[in-house]
Amino acid sequence: QVQLVESGGGLVQPGGSLRLSCTASGIIFSINTMGWYRQAPGKERELVADIASGGSINYADSVKGRFTISRDTATVYLQMNSLKPEDTAVYYCNLRQARRGVTLGDYWGQGTQVTVSS
Repeated sequence: QVQLVESGGGLVQPGGSLRLSCTASGIIFSINTMGWYRQAPGKERELVADIASGGSINYADSVKGRFTISRDTATVYLQMNSLKPEDTAVYYCNLRQARRGVTLGDYWGQGTQVTVSS
């Protein structure tokens, strides 16, 4: 019953910026975590950043100081600055819902391509 729709990917030069957006719709519990993951060719999927409904945030070491995650009622954002070629990947939005320590749902967007190249 949850759908995630992503937008904002594209082709940018090194040092440039992009802003990704992901809007969630459907039945969403008040306590949840939304985040961004990415997968580059030849690499495993990795967490980029996530943000809980209570406000706690996690970043991958590789993006600290360059990326900023934020959210409002229905949308999570990822502001990406000082982009590097190694940031090139498909970026996936994620929503994870839990009650009393038990994960009840784990949902994914279909991905948006980010390419950083000169």
